[in-house]
Amino acid sequence: MLQIKDLHASVEEKDILKGINLTVNPGEVHAIMGPNGSGKSTFASVIAGKDEFEVTKGEILLNGEEILELDPEERAHKGIFLSFQYPVEIPGVTVTNFIKTAINETRKAKGLKDMPAAEMLKMIKEKADLLEIDRKFLSRSLNEGFSGGEKKRNEIFQMAMMEPKLAILDETDSGLDIDALKVVANGVNKLRSPENAVVLITHYQRLLDYIVPDFVHVLMNGKIVKSGTKELAYELEEKGYDWIKEEVKA
Repeated sequence: MLQIKDLHASVEEKDILKGINLTVNPGEVHAIMGPNGSGKSTFASVIAGKDEFEVTKGEILLNGEEILELDPEERAHKGIFLSFQYPVEIPGVTVTNFIKTAINETRKAKGLKDMPAAEMLKMIKEKADLLEIDRKFLSRSLNEGFSGGEKKRNEIFQMAMMEPKLAILDETDSGLDIDALKVVANGVNKLRSPENAVVLITHYQRLLDYIVPDFVHVLMNGKIVKSGTKELAYELEEKGYDWIKEEVKA
């Protein structure tokens, strides 16, 4: 599904990503871990197409198609979803209206008509029930006055409605208490399928207790320096990153 080959990227002429190679297949969950400043959020942003980052070398293929020349909206229409570390507030636009607009814009890009209102309403109810979201929540302005947990739950709801091929969750556990973390993780697990894939970017092993990854990768100084299973995350929690730095030096 996703193939990244020798990816280099910079911001304001500072090199951030320095040769990343990664393959994500349908049905897989990949966790990206690493110390602060290692390039994790830049990696997510580059895949999604944020224009403040300049790709200087490499390829990003989605289902065999090179997407580096596509803008973020086009990539979203191709099936890439990015949850933000700090979701923005949009006063005056309800959660429901935002979702309706996003879905119909994607349909329009595919040459389809707007989703019929009855079908849209049914889908909203089904996904809200799946994620245990109170219907009153859907009539609130997007992220305005939301707690950290509500913002993250809302993003998982958006993900459920958009049904992306590739979901990139950038530190979706940031600032969540254990109850909110369980709710968000439960939502992600319910949306996992053999047809989609998830890339989780996180500092902490605790998220991986609830969303079990197939692979864990350590990103350090702009490169993936070690990969393994969930056990690698436990090792990082116990020992930190210094031992990997020593391995890389050796």
